[in-house]
Amino acid sequence: LGVVGESGSGKTSLGMSLLKLFSGKSSGKLKFGKEDYSAIKGRKLLEFRKKIQMVFQDPFSSLSPRLSIREILDECLKLHFPSMSISEKNEKCESMLWEVGLDKEHLDRYPHQFSGGQRQRISLARALIIEPELLILDEPTSALDVSVQKQILTLLINLQKKRKLTYLFISHDLAVIRAVAHRLLVMRYGKV
Repeated sequence: LGVVGESGSGKTSLGMSLLKLFSGKSSGKLKFGKEDYSAIKGRKLLEFRKKIQMVFQDPFSSLSPRLSIREILDECLKLHFPSMSISEKNEKCESMLWEVGLDKEHLDRYPHQFSGGQRQRISLARALIIEPELLILDEPTSALDVSVQKQILTLLINLQKKRKLTYLFISHDLAVIRAVAHRLLVMRYGKV
């Protein structure tokens, strides 16, 4: 689902509300599948967030500069798969990086050592490593130059097919939405 609208129309707030990250005033029900998640908290919220992940617009500010890529990916696995062994985690991290087009040698580097496109691939790996059903992509290509933007869009399309993922793709760029979306939702002043 492509979500479009001018700046300030509520696109990002919608994505954050779906993940229960938005503390602003809201109403209505949040359903995923047949379950109502409107009032969940604690452990149920953690289980819910395993199903839905978000890739933010600016990968540099969403990746901790103090952690290596291995630590960033491992943090997700520790939280959602606490019984996974160290060797299984390492294998999963290597496999995930390869899937987004990076090498296992990148695991011991830090976010500042990568280009914008590579950081966005790392953000994708972080979101996908826990195998969500829905990926919210908040303008994931807006900060990238056109050639890198095309590579990331191709990667996203291929990952969607391979993993049978659903995307909520937020953008103000209609050409990008046209390339990835099957359906469209238009927002203005916080309303659909």
